Amino acid sequence: MTDLRYPIGKYEEQPFSEKQKQEWLNDIKFFPQLVENAIINLDEAQLQTPYREGGWTVHQLVHHIADSHMNAYVRFKLGLTEDNPTIRPYEEKLWAELNDVKALPINISITLLYALHTRWYTAIKDLTDQEWKRTVFHPASQKTMSLWFLLGMYAWHGKHHVAHITELRKRNNW
Repeated sequence: MTDLRYPIGKYEEQPFSEKQKQEWLNDIKFFPQLVENAIINLDEAQLQTPYREGGWTVHQLVHHIADSHMNAYVRFKLGLTEDNPTIRPYEEKLWAELNDVKALPINISITLLYALHTRWYTAIKDLTDQEWKRTVFHPASQKTMSLWFLLGMYAWHGKHHVAHITELRKRNNW
């Protein structure tokens, strides 16, 4: 049985290559459509179903993705405009319990993802090989991360959460 927490496995850093860069950039560019396809025709009861025991509901998951990717976009902008800035961690589990997540339909976050990913993709699609080496510092993990590492991590993050939804659909025959 696959670990339901990691339906596509854990993120593994990849060496820089043009081919990998284009793949990950396309993941960023086309991600909102993947999320929309994953949730299409789900009813309210299905949206309120956790993707695994003790996990977030599909509803929370979609809002989490928007929260996470807003932070990612800001992290990239900081990394492109400052020298090794310290990025701000956030309590994603607590964010998933806030009123905006509870009260708003997921189409709000889907719309946000389309606009956000368009901006994000446009900001990074033409970076030079040298710019991909720019770094940010994550104080929670005490790790310096390159923009290249972040690109791969967020490309993975999107596919990771889409797989949570699509695997739940398969298991429940939705």
